[in-house]
Formats: sequence, structure tokens, C-alpha cells
Amino acid sequence: MRRGERSGLFTIVAVHSTVRGPSLGGCRLWHYDDARRAVRDALRLSRAMTFKSAVAGLPLGGGKGVIMAPNPAARVRRGLRADALRDFGDTVAQLGGAYITAEDVGTSARDMKLIATRTPHVTGLSRRRGGSGDPSPWTALGVHAAIEVCCERVFGSPSLRGRTIAVIGLGHVGARVARACAKGGATLLVTDIDPSRQELARGLGARWIMPGEALEAAVDVLVPCALGGVLDHDTAPRVQAPVIAGAANNQLADDDVAGLLAQRGVLWAPDFVVNAGGIVNISVELDPAGYDPRRARRRVRGIADTLRRIFEDAAATGATPLQAAMALARERLAEAH
Repeated sequence: MRRGERSGLFTIVAVHSTVRGPSLGGCRLWHYDDARRAVRDALRLSRAMTFKSAVAGLPLGGGKGVIMAPNPAARVRRGLRADALRDFGDTVAQLGGAYITAEDVGTSARDMKLIATRTPHVTGLSRRRGGSGDPSPWTALGVHAAIEVCCERVFGSPSLRGRTIAVIGLGHVGARVARACAKGGATLLVTDIDPSRQELARGLGARWIMPGEALEAAVDVLVPCALGGVLDHDTAPRVQAPVIAGAANNQLADDDVAGLLAQRGVLWAPDFVVNAGGIVNISVELDPAGYDPRRARRRVRGIADTLRRIFEDAAATGATPLQAAMALARERLAEAH
């Protein structure tokens, strides 16, 4: 944890594992009431990034960067924001390549361009600058593939036509997932804490619901695409959907919630498997041969095969999908040693 010389804001970089190569993780600009919560978030997310890379078979470790905003990130004034991003770049530079950053909640490709003025260890830059651009479409592609796999397992067909799907969070990823589901013929219920997103809902022909209603909606698939911790011992018993698969990180407030969902017959797709499309795409950016979007698309679609294996392993061993995914991650990390 380091206080920036320009901004005075704290920047935190957590590196969970460098076993498989440099650790990759996004830079999150967010408001935390307490510095301990920011550190805890960075540690949890860096751990999740390690398992995400391992399950996806990538030669990368897991890390996460956090910039503590003094108020909700959307209201950080422009000058202070720029100074904070430069401070974060200096922090990354001091790690000498052990950590490579990318965009995350509260940051954008434009922010990565600014961070890149302080360190070369940045991904997700524009194609013009030799990067792969916004990772959101790739994350959404992986989420859509995961939803199809879940429907195949629960309903016998990957088709979304005629399915009812509730999407929580219509940000960069959630909006794209919603569009893909609508294109696939699903009936959509959508929600977001930002009421202006209702315009997107109308454009998709989706029914707008309040955030608190989504978890208990009688739908086929629940797609959490906002911030994590949405599933806990209080909310999990109220979930009506037989399938949960979404882009949000750390959806489970506690790991044992996975068992609670399984006992109720709810198929939960581990979030660090489902939302790996962005990091898979970035790994292609780091290939010695250079970035190729066709290669990226093939690899991102491989999330479907990985998820099928996890569900099969879970069924064969009587484990939850979370336990099966963690076992696969540990197996691949052991191989990397």
C-alpha cells in the first residue's frame, strides 16, 4: 500500500502468484470506507485472478491493483484522477514486471494509456498502440458461452430461445451480455443501480426491474454482472433461477454458499471461470507472435469446454462446481511448479 506523491491517494497492488509468469490483474478505482477493506478486496481479487489464469491454462499469475478514491469513483475530479493514475503507474513500475495491469471497474482503456506514460507493464491499450483494446467484449463473449453451457446441462439444449434471463448490472460487460442473450431469443429482465440504463433496456425490449427484485425473479438464468458478494447465506436461499452464470467477480460472500446453492439444485458456474474471457484475450496480446483477434476468439470460446469439464468432474466426485474448479486450478498450478 503506497500513498501517491501527486494525488495523495493510496494505491494498492497485491500479487498472489508469479509461479506461471508475470501476474496480471486489473486496476480498480473505487471508493472504500476503510483502507482495510481496500486491502482485503485487492487480496481476494488477486487470489481469484490466480485461479482464473490457472483454470484457463494461461502462463500467468494473478494480481490486482486498487486505487482508493475519496468518494464514489464516478465523482473523482479530473485532475485528481489523472494524478492517481500516474501514481499507480509508478507503483507498477517499481515492481519491475512482476505485475502487469489492465482496466477494471472504474477505469478504462483511456486510463491505461495514461498509466502507460509511467510504466510499460500495461495491457489493454488500443490496437493502434499495439494492444488489444477494450477487454469487455471478450469477457462478454465468454459469459455468453458459459450461459449456453449451463442451459445445455440443465435444460438439455444450449439454445437461449424461449429462456427467461435476468441480467444484474448493465455496465460494459453486462450490456453486451444482455444484447447477446436478446439476439439469441431470450426474454430479458434487466436492472442496474444507474436508472439511466433503462434506455438500454427499452432498446432491447427488456423489462426493467429494481435491483432488489432480480435475485428472487422467477427466471431460467440469473446473470450477475455488477460487483461481487451478491450471494450470501441470506440471499442464496431466495434465488429462484436454476442457473447462475455471470461476469461479476467474487459472487459468493463465502465459499460455503456454493454448497448451499448445490443443495437447492441451483447450478452455479464459478465466476472466475465464466469471466475469464478478458484475461484470455490479454494473454493473446502477450503472445510472442503478437496479437491476433481470431486466435483470441478461439481461446475465449474454450471457456465452454473448461466449464463442461468442471461440471462433469463435480458430478463424478460429488463436489460442487466451485470445488471442482479449485481442484483444476490447483492441479494446473502444481504442473506449473
